Amino acid sequence: MGKTAAGAVWLNDDALPAYDYWQYWRNVDDRDVGRFLRLFTDLPLDEIARLESLEGAEINQAKIVLANEATALCRGKEAANLAAETARKTFEEGSAGADLPTLAVSGSVGIVDALIGLGFCASKGEARRLIAGGGARVDNEKVVDEALTIVMSGNPVRVSAGKKHHGLLTPA
Repeated sequence: MGKTAAGAVWLNDDALPAYDYWQYWRNVDDRDVGRFLRLFTDLPLDEIARLESLEGAEINQAKIVLANEATALCRGKEAANLAAETARKTFEEGSAGADLPTLAVSGSVGIVDALIGLGFCASKGEARRLIAGGGARVDNEKVVDEALTIVMSGNPVRVSAGKKHHGLLTPA
C-alpha cells in the first residue's frame, strides 16, 4: 500500500462523494461482481446467482445493480439514485449529470490546474502526462496543449480525464 489515500474507497461522504463511491462499484472487475454482490448487498442469493451468470456486455447490468445496492446501503437510496442518474446522463446521453465533481472558476483556469482541482490528477506532472497521452478533453475536444487556458463565459465547461472521469467547471 502506498503513502497516499488516492484510490481509497471512503465510507464518509466528505472524503469520497456518493457519485465516486457509486462509480467505484460500477467499475469493479467483471470477475468480482458475484462475490461483491454477496458481500456488499442484501440481495437474495438467487438474484445474485442470476446476475452472476450474465456474460459479455450484459455483466454491466449486474455492475449497475451492485453500484446501486452498495451505494444505497452506505449513502442512502436518494444518493444512489442521483449517482445512477448522473452516470446515465454522462455516459449514455453525453450530457452532464447533477452529481459530477465541480470546480468553481472565476475568470479563467489552466487545464492542468482544472484537472488537479477536479481531483482527476494529484500533481501537475500527472496532469501533464495525462494531456501528453491524449487522455484530457474539454467539452469533448481532445486537449493537445498543456498551456490551454479555459475562459469561463457563463456556461459550465465539461472536463474529462480518460473515459470514466468527468467534471464541470462552473462560473464562480
